[in-house]
Amino acid sequence: MASKKQSQICIITITGKDRVGIIANIANVMAKANINIVDVNQKIMENYFVMTMAVDIAKSAISIPQIHKHLDKIADQMKLKITFQDEIIFKMMHRV
Repeated sequence: MASKKQSQICIITITGKDRVGIIANIANVMAKANINIVDVNQKIMENYFVMTMAVDIAKSAISIPQIHKHLDKIADQMKLKITFQDEIIFKMMHRV
């Protein structure tokens, strides 16, 4: 029986002025890198876009620094703030 690689969940947060293509650009990068999107929560608040996306990078075709590079490029092009962090770190930083 082949061993199945466990999931490695990371959280992407995206904030900025709402505009066409934000979700499409992020999803396109994830698909090309073989990263599975496992959950998305998105809201628009007075023209301000806020999204959290949980992704499983266990079978990613690219490294974590490469993921950061792709997301940084989208952030620069679309004038967004994008963070990418391990789920454990995210939970530790956002616990109440």
